Amino acid sequence: MTTTLRPKKAADLRRRRESPVTTPTDLGAQGAKDITAALNGVLADVFALYIKTKNFHWHVSGPHFRDYHLMLDEQADQLYQMTDPIAERVRKLGGLTIRSIGQISRTQRIPDNDADYVEPSDMLAELAEDNKSLTARLRQVHNTCDEYGDVATASLIEVWLDETERRIWFLFESNRRGDSSGH
Repeated sequence: MTTTLRPKKAADLRRRRESPVTTPTDLGAQGAKDITAALNGVLADVFALYIKTKNFHWHVSGPHFRDYHLMLDEQADQLYQMTDPIAERVRKLGGLTIRSIGQISRTQRIPDNDADYVEPSDMLAELAEDNKSLTARLRQVHNTCDEYGDVATASLIEVWLDETERRIWFLFESNRRGDSSGH
């Protein structure tokens, strides 16, 4: 049984399918566009860093296995917890967000690591650098938010910056070589 739509209803459905999904915002069209584009870049990076962190969590080995394995799992969970608030913030501002792994791959700036084996110390150093890169990008988005007066997004970013700096600190301290005096 086929259903025939009246021309007006068919045209309305076509229009809704073709029109972008927008949510009203007082930030202005350019502000919303700039902020959502920046947030989508950060979202792609967070997903890439999440996968890399889980990859290293799954493949870490050596005498510090348990400590590194647990720390990387905790850090991956923290990264994953960032994804939904970032995507929902994009939607609240009327933007469209990431839809696929392919789009993440095309958008991410955090490089993948597909090596069969990575030394644990290299894993920690690489993740520390990637988190530093994420910190720089979060600061750039914060500046964009400040430019348009987007206090809500800036506030979220401040929390993510603090969490990211904590990850860097833990990765750095876990990878230090020195005596118990810290030298």
